[in-house]
Amino acid sequence: MTQTDPVGEAGKHAGIQVIARAAAVMRALGNNPQGLSLAAIAQIVDLPRSTVQRIINALESEYLVETLGPSGGFRLGPALGQLISQTQTDIISLLRPHMLDLSEQLQESVCLSALVNDKVYVVNRTIAERELRVVFPIGIKAPAYATAGGKAHLATLTEEGLRQLLPDPLPSLTPQTLDFAGLQEQLALIRDGAVAEDHGELIDGLSSFSVLLDTYLGRYSISVVVPSCRAVTHKETIRQALLSCRQNVERAIGRNSREA
Repeated sequence: MTQTDPVGEAGKHAGIQVIARAAAVMRALGNNPQGLSLAAIAQIVDLPRSTVQRIINALESEYLVETLGPSGGFRLGPALGQLISQTQTDIISLLRPHMLDLSEQLQESVCLSALVNDKVYVVNRTIAERELRVVFPIGIKAPAYATAGGKAHLATLTEEGLRQLLPDPLPSLTPQTLDFAGLQEQLALIRDGAVAEDHGELIDGLSSFSVLLDTYLGRYSISVVVPSCRAVTHKETIRQALLSCRQNVERAIGRNSREA
């Protein structure tokens, strides 16, 4: 006669429940990159505050969650950015042909980025084969407010979320770096359908153009990065190429494409 092990089954169920609860906490923080208080997390995941505190403590010890400092609250931690850069095989393989096509069409460098907290992480790239080109490493991170790829992500946030995520005033990286009001104006245009742009806001002489890709594997920005001397004369061609690329990507792997 086969006997069940009620103690073992109970332990297995408890372990699964802990993982599910930790995942719920991380999803809540992922949906609120500006950070959340302990009480807000508990309300979202519908768990006692003491339970959420234990989960947060465990995640924090693994750097998957970090505190917001004296103001209190929590957000996703730096270890998540490392995991993102190590686990992008699916999205990279799916988007690689589109990145190559875009780079070959424009003869410019192209990168794919994810937003982690207030920075954009480059998870893949295609470097243009020409004499004057932009070269950058995979894994580089930059303030989201000073890059086109970051702005494409920031445009998805509410004004409250934006203010909680970014400092005001914004640190000036070059003479062209936008102030908070200027950033808000650009984000409003992006929400209305404009291609995100930056011109010397992160590095003098460097421009970028970007659109957000809303895929079933998550949101990523795809950016064309060019020397500023070519940005002015080629900006409309770059914009149209990016919009066409987004249409092709979202038709293939868009968040709702499989439901069509």
